[in-house]
Amino acid sequence: MAKAVLTPQAENFPAWYQDVVARAELADNGPARGTMVIRPWGYAIWELMQADMDRRIKATGAQNAAFPMFIPMSFLEKEKQHVEGFSPELAVVTHGGGEELAEPLVVRPTSETVINHYFAKWVQSHRDLPLMINLWNSVVRWEMRPRVFLRTTEFLWQEGHTAHSTYEDAVEETHRMLEVYRRFMEETLAISVVVGEKSPGERFAGADHTFTCEALMRDGKALQMGTSHNLGHNFARAFDIRYLDAGGERRHAATTSWGTSTRMIGGTIMVHGDDHGLCLPPAIAPHQVVVVQLDGDSAGAARRVEAELRGAGVRAHVDARTHTSFGRRSVDWELKGVPVRIELGARELATGEATLVRRDDRSKSTVPLDGAARAATHLLEEVQDALLAQSRTFREQHTHPVTDLDEFARRVGDGGLFLAAWSGTEESERQLGERTGATIRCIVDAAPPAPTCLISGLPAAHTVLIGRAY
Repeated sequence: MAKAVLTPQAENFPAWYQDVVARAELADNGPARGTMVIRPWGYAIWELMQADMDRRIKATGAQNAAFPMFIPMSFLEKEKQHVEGFSPELAVVTHGGGEELAEPLVVRPTSETVINHYFAKWVQSHRDLPLMINLWNSVVRWEMRPRVFLRTTEFLWQEGHTAHSTYEDAVEETHRMLEVYRRFMEETLAISVVVGEKSPGERFAGADHTFTCEALMRDGKALQMGTSHNLGHNFARAFDIRYLDAGGERRHAATTSWGTSTRMIGGTIMVHGDDHGLCLPPAIAPHQVVVVQLDGDSAGAARRVEAELRGAGVRAHVDARTHTSFGRRSVDWELKGVPVRIELGARELATGEATLVRRDDRSKSTVPLDGAARAATHLLEEVQDALLAQSRTFREQHTHPVTDLDEFARRVGDGGLFLAAWSGTEESERQLGERTGATIRCIVDAAPPAPTCLISGLPAAHTVLIGRAY
């Protein structure tokens, strides 16, 4: 069989991305426009992400629950900014059982409204707070320019919702979950992110403040990886979430919401992948080590190595296929992004050695066969650390201060992130998008690179990270 060929990243990054998604058997396009089918290899990656994130979320005190997919339209209309922000993306059911519905039902775009409806029912006393709920579900947002994992009409995600007795508690929760996300993305996905507050134009509809984790892809575009929203008292007022405090006074609760999605799979592809395919951080690799055996003669050695690896807690797999060449099998696992391969061919068996191959830098090393499992386990730690370091270095090398709008307009097409001074006005944010096609990714805690706004020339109020984004 001929070696699979991927479109080179430098030639056409979007085509490369689609090639990897298809040939690494991650996903396929669904039958309805904008939907996707997540294949077993891609879903196994999501399950590992989900398990890790679920553990971190539960450690904060949140509990998992399930809420309906169909939400009465009247629920969304209770919070004015919320319905305005989501109205272009809504999928609405008007008929069911052959009859027109008395009230249209929205297919869940996010669950703030339905959850806050029940928070109002469940919260009566300060003793009921904080109330912390997390969901693992799918949502629907009508997508005009779909791309698998990055923007699809239906996608899998995690969304958390909390209610607190004070605004200050909601502020604390918002930042706590942002830190949970940051650590997950860096420790598990090996993706270096910038955290900061969203500008008004990018803020979640109905929130007082939105905070984000922003990552830089290999093509120089930013990707919003996860967000945490301080909803203040907005939804509590709209849904009448009130409680009796310790002094006997009725007060409105303060709420938050926060979420991540299968977009993180797309981010992992675009941060770590190369012209040879997917490159998975060991923490989320369905097979962390694959033992590729030549033939039946190496079967015993392969199984012994696999048993040692599994005994050490490593997700190991033996590739004993006989209908596919040894070289083709190695290429297949490289394409799927397996972090470490152990190759047992004729030469290795003759010398009592094994060849270890790292996926990240494609380097090879030879070790004694009886030490192959230990060496591979150690390599997994090295690969995980190296991928994060590489992601951080790439982002830092492609982040530049900019003080001239014309210069920025020329440079932004080449990709990268830019630090700029911003006045904080919504008009200047609008002009930035119209003139350059870029957006403010987040407000960062740094000294402005200039005393005046990049766009308006007004006095600088913030330092912002700007660039083009998915």
